[in-house]
Amino acid sequence: MLLLRLNTSDSDESLNQPISKMKWLLIALACVQLSECMIRVPLIKGKSARDVLQEKGLLEDFLKKHPYDPCSKFEGPLFSQSLDSSEPMINYLDLSYYGAISIGNPPQSFTVVFDTGSSNLWVPSIYCSQQPCVTHHRFNPSKSSTYHSNNQDVSIQYGTGSMTGKLGYDTVRVSNIAIHSQEFGLSITEPGSFFTYAKFDGILGLGYPSLAASGATTVFANMISQQLVDEPLFSVYLSREGGVSGSEVVFGGVDSSHYTGQINWVPVTYDAYWQILIDKVTINGQVVACSGGCPAIVDTGTSLLVGPSTPINNIQQSIGATPTYYGQYTINCNNLNNMPNVVFTINGVDYPLPAQAYALQQNFNNQQSCSSGFGVTGGSLWILGDVFIREYYSIFDMGNNRVGLAKAV
Repeated sequence: MLLLRLNTSDSDESLNQPISKMKWLLIALACVQLSECMIRVPLIKGKSARDVLQEKGLLEDFLKKHPYDPCSKFEGPLFSQSLDSSEPMINYLDLSYYGAISIGNPPQSFTVVFDTGSSNLWVPSIYCSQQPCVTHHRFNPSKSSTYHSNNQDVSIQYGTGSMTGKLGYDTVRVSNIAIHSQEFGLSITEPGSFFTYAKFDGILGLGYPSLAASGATTVFANMISQQLVDEPLFSVYLSREGGVSGSEVVFGGVDSSHYTGQINWVPVTYDAYWQILIDKVTINGQVVACSGGCPAIVDTGTSLLVGPSTPINNIQQSIGATPTYYGQYTINCNNLNNMPNVVFTINGVDYPLPAQAYALQQNFNNQQSCSSGFGVTGGSLWILGDVFIREYYSIFDMGNNRVGLAKAV
């Protein structure tokens, strides 16, 4: 909420007390109106599928059987009219931030990943009897008085299988607002065994409408067209703490309590994903990547910070990370204070990532371990995932085709 203060002397207040009270009343009403136009969705930071697999001793075998490239999510073809795509579900292996929505009347509740790297909403349905579905909340169309469908098929190809299902339309509730006639996918089959271990039910895409399957109207585009938000932008704050810890998506506004200093704006270079340009990456003043610039996606749907193999391996070596198995790197938890910043220069502004930001700390069986938050992709794109967004409050301004970045607090 915006707080305003009127500078008045004591004598002014005593002589014009009714006027002063009226001014404060008008300001309070303005603040309420502004607050109502900002839709807040709290995000829970829970266990990722990677954490669950590791606790069960299944992670190494899973990675052996399911090698993946996080960047193929972006370098495959855009959704066609039949909704075919090459978005690897394994991309969500590390995700641990998810929020609540509901679909239908009366509302049926789901937890979803708010994913800036895709544009469609889908959830499990009662039509799916596979293990990944029955371990999650499933949408039941017969229990919603506002559901309708044209029985169009949907099929999305993933790195570990495919999600197939039907398209439907219903009321979607995000926080305290209702989005009417929102198109979404109802799964009938879901990919592989991975989704069994995921703590979220479905995915809510926040990419550009041009990325949406079958020309579907995205959730955020509907928020704008139905005049549910004051501004055509949303912002993401990710806390490092677990549980309900202040992480949130704010639709229609920016919360100044989540950042310090100024917001630096970066133009979007490809308005399907939130793609921007990195000027360079340096460590101790030496360029280690992106000399001359390289494209990058700001993506809440990717937990790690990933890039091409040669520059990422240079970074891993420079920070003292040690390779283990199947693309994983460990870090000495006792050495974080001696490790260098990895500095990303974007639109002329430096964004340093300290070791506390790129070292992922886990605690299993009362033993602490640290792994590198950098990962390798086979493509040319970089993905600035949650490792970066936790450090820099991110604003996705669709109205002006730009991304705002500010130091998170």
